[in-house]
Amino acid sequence: MIIRKADSQDAASIAKVHVDSWRTTYKGMIPDRILDHLSYEQREQMWTHVLVNQKNNPVFVAEDDENRVVGFATGGKERSGTTIYRGELYALYVYEDVQRNGIGRELIRAVVNHLKEMQYNNMLAWVLKNNPALGFYEHMGGKKFSERMEEIEGAPMIEYAMVWDDLTEWD
Repeated sequence: MIIRKADSQDAASIAKVHVDSWRTTYKGMIPDRILDHLSYEQREQMWTHVLVNQKNNPVFVAEDDENRVVGFATGGKERSGTTIYRGELYALYVYEDVQRNGIGRELIRAVVNHLKEMQYNNMLAWVLKNNPALGFYEHMGGKKFSERMEEIEGAPMIEYAMVWDDLTEWD
């Protein structure tokens, strides 16, 4: 497995991981109408834009032994305005069939290293309340800090802020 910074050539692969991961992870949590209308093409356009314009928020990808992108993560400055947590893990998605192999941990490590380079010593990640990955985030040292109500295309969802108070623990 290789973890590397993504470039614009990775947009289609990232889009596929993104859409497929949403469909497997969020089945039963997010209304089917939303999952059914996810589009590889729309996500590819979004990720192309992100990758072309990435400055302080790089995207990292995990490649398997056949150079297939099997997961990605991105993070940067915290976006909700909290004054306690300065960094944020924006997204972490790994194909279901390769989970539990350390890929998620290494992708988070890449984001954490980036945040530490930016002089951020802590971070948070917003995670849907019923997301089975909550246990993973707790295993990685995250703690539930707060919750908020979000809407995804009109569907109300509760998200937890999972927080890491000291990124130096990732050394």
